[in-house]
Amino acid sequence: MEIESCSSGGARIDLEVLRRTERVWTSDCNDALERQTIQWGASMLLPPSVMGAHVGPTRSHTTGRVHSLAFRGLTALFGHLGVEWDVLSLGDAEAAQLAELVALHQRFRPLLHGGDVVRFDPVLNGQSAVSHAYGVYSVDRREALVAHVQLATGMSLLPPVLRLPGLDPDRRYRVTQVELPGARLQWDGAGLELSGRQLAVHGVQLPRHHPESGMLLHLVAGD
Repeated sequence: MEIESCSSGGARIDLEVLRRTERVWTSDCNDALERQTIQWGASMLLPPSVMGAHVGPTRSHTTGRVHSLAFRGLTALFGHLGVEWDVLSLGDAEAAQLAELVALHQRFRPLLHGGDVVRFDPVLNGQSAVSHAYGVYSVDRREALVAHVQLATGMSLLPPVLRLPGLDPDRRYRVTQVELPGARLQWDGAGLELSGRQLAVHGVQLPRHHPESGMLLHLVAGD
């Protein structure tokens, strides 16, 4: 039997109960945009393996916002993924995309639930975050999965360069874009090979993407 601890409002998660439960429910608000900030804060204390994160319906029941499956899926990917969506209401295309998302999580679950969580400084407009980036590095630093999320309208045509400190400076990493189900964003820089030192100092330039959308990057070190 798997037991989940309630969030009790999201800000009162009982860390002691994790001795007896498998995961905690991060918040009753399942809006993907709200969840980006909620999960950013919760991940300071909770590893992805115990942080309940669900793919909800297209229209959030708490805020009324409508988000693409790609954005909802990216948000739920970095957690204990579940589905909170009436699957009997899905058409063939949506069902296929949801199955693709679940398979994507299964593919990366050993890394997501076994690596080191990393977060990078958000881009701010005053006190509000315009975008942020976060991810998981494997313990041996041979692999990484990084999300870049656009929360609001950017202040320039392109987002700032994304620098990824903390990788092995002497290894060379191949950077590829992981396609999210239903996403249309394409990045010409996919397939770059850069050293960990270059990634930390110079970083990568990502393409412009719209508010409430994101990208997923996969980095693998060469032999």
